[in-house]
Amino acid sequence: MKIASFNRSTSFSRRSLGTTSPRVTRLSWISRIFHVLVVMVSLISFTIAIGCGYIYVLPSLSQAFYGDGTSKFNDSFRSCNVFDGSWVPNDSYPLYNATECPFVEQGFDCLGNGRTDKDYLRWRWKPKTSDIPRFNVRSTLEKLRSKRVVFVGDSMSRTQWESLICLLMTGVEDKKSVSEVNGNKITKRIRFLGVRFSSFNFTIEFFRSVFLVEQGSMPRHAPKRVKSTLKLDKLDNISNHWVNSDVLIFNTGQWWVPGKLFESGCYFQVGNSLKLGMPISTAFKTAIDTWASWVQKNINTNRTHVFFRTFEPSHWSDQTRRFCNVTQHPLSEARGRDRSLFSDTVLEVVKNMTVPVTVLDITSMSALRSDAHVGNWSDIPLTPDCSHWCLPGVPDMWNEIVLSYLLSNYDEWTDMDLLTPVLC
Repeated sequence: MKIASFNRSTSFSRRSLGTTSPRVTRLSWISRIFHVLVVMVSLISFTIAIGCGYIYVLPSLSQAFYGDGTSKFNDSFRSCNVFDGSWVPNDSYPLYNATECPFVEQGFDCLGNGRTDKDYLRWRWKPKTSDIPRFNVRSTLEKLRSKRVVFVGDSMSRTQWESLICLLMTGVEDKKSVSEVNGNKITKRIRFLGVRFSSFNFTIEFFRSVFLVEQGSMPRHAPKRVKSTLKLDKLDNISNHWVNSDVLIFNTGQWWVPGKLFESGCYFQVGNSLKLGMPISTAFKTAIDTWASWVQKNINTNRTHVFFRTFEPSHWSDQTRRFCNVTQHPLSEARGRDRSLFSDTVLEVVKNMTVPVTVLDITSMSALRSDAHVGNWSDIPLTPDCSHWCLPGVPDMWNEIVLSYLLSNYDEWTDMDLLTPVLC
């Protein structure tokens, strides 16, 4: 409307040129200038509006599609809050028989070790405002064809590794086609274990790195109480084996306690300097910063999907870790176990990373599962265990969340005919 008015004024001025009084001519020029200013102001306002929209909307779109530190999985699920929910009974569980899976450690096969109640096997995680896709083993096997999945961490990571292998083996017709690459028996004493699914040409590997950073021998001139150190500014010396993977899942936390550190003579080191008075919380933050820098420098996140799984709460009856109260059903409330300094630190560090990393914030959901620990049903029955989980069990759900992310959120993994994406 303003542009049309401006054109009419211009045409009128041309027709009248030379026949109007100076006063009228001056008013005509003032009118033209006014209309020009109106158009310019309109164009400038429009440009500013577009620019603001670009600044506000484009980062949101970039974050949604490519990730900003915590990746689009965390962003999309932040609104859904997939980790806020409850455990509901489900008769379709368990998804496999641990006794029939050759890659489950005997210590985690609770039924095989004499546990008689089976209620703990029949629970599925249900987020409040979303739904996790049902596990489709054949579709997943096809999507993992020619891939390399790597777990890095402590025994909790090894448990999740075993869980994923057993879940996938249910869809393999020739069980003998699945084997440990070096013929090793599954044990906590080996730093590397790799299982190959030869029919689908992919491997699922585990690297034992309980601190993620390098553990070294006693430095020269160190006090007698120092037997070894954690080099907080250096990632584990086997870290070069973790690159060139398609899926990379980290965890740590269980060993970052005085009993595993100071009481065994292990202290912290940065560069050549011993940090004898450094608290564990500060050391852990330094180590996770080192991990984050390593990921940003060494991992091609266009190929590799990086996950960090948060701390898994235990359910000991007291601080001595001598008594383990395994309940029959999940807890109705977390009773203070839904938060962890280790989990909070990981979330803080990942939030500030410049490459996409997905945090699997399983601390709260796992805090409710006091019924699913090994307890007295391990291969060492006189030693209770309220830290590790029975298989099948809680780690299966962690893996279902990982798989739902991989198959639903990235183009190279997504196929709507294979798996329905998570719904909010």
